[in-house]
Amino acid sequence: MATVDQAARWNGPGGQGWVASQAMLEELFRPFEQVLIEGLPAGEVLDVGCGTGATTAAIARTPGRRAVGIDVSTPMITAARRREGDGIAFIEADAQVYDFPPASFDAIVSRFGVMFFPEPVRAFANLRRASKPLAGVRLVVWRDIDDNPFMTTAERAAGPLLPELPPRRDGPGQFGLADPSLVREILAESGWSDVELEPLDVELTMPESELTGYFTRLGPVGQILADVEEPRRSRIIETVRAAFDPFISGTNVRFTASCWLITARNAG
Repeated sequence: MATVDQAARWNGPGGQGWVASQAMLEELFRPFEQVLIEGLPAGEVLDVGCGTGATTAAIARTPGRRAVGIDVSTPMITAARRREGDGIAFIEADAQVYDFPPASFDAIVSRFGVMFFPEPVRAFANLRRASKPLAGVRLVVWRDIDDNPFMTTAERAAGPLLPELPPRRDGPGQFGLADPSLVREILAESGWSDVELEPLDVELTMPESELTGYFTRLGPVGQILADVEEPRRSRIIETVRAAFDPFISGTNVRFTASCWLITARNAG
């Protein structure tokens, strides 16, 4: 099954790299927390593709809300479960096929967690069944690859030295929901209504000292670099690091995350 491929990815270098960079990534993406929490109703909120649980925890800290995070990655859920307590819980499972109690959530959110479903209509139909009538979704996903040059800097720079680097393909992946017409089609076919996409541009910052760890652990380059032997590995790292120079400002890395804020409603 295609879902097994995603489980393998996020239980392998992808999930392990995220956990190794957890503190930096949670701080990097913190500006999205308020975007997702804004306007949420009281009650039970599901965080899809919750990763290490930072957004889930932010939801649970707001009055009147209980948060449940779901993710397929064992290392990420293991890290997330350190946060468990009153008002917050985590499920290690694939949200595309997990048997949620019907009509159990007052809202569903996701920060970069819903672009990877091999069968997105099936996944969003499953999430709709898990939501109460009139419950809404608030999803942050990446816009077009050309709008996010920071996200492909490492692979573009490494490509000539790393011919085994797999090319980006259409379909499930980081930019899998970049096309607004595709998003509307998926959500409509899975039963959601009142679908809206709002451009969302957020300035993100990380310490320059974290940059090499970022691209050597994460993304297409990070997932295969550990298997590259010296001295080629050091040459690739040096080349890729130099390619990020346009994003360096003093002691920080700064870039714009060009995203969609997707909202929809379960009309029942």
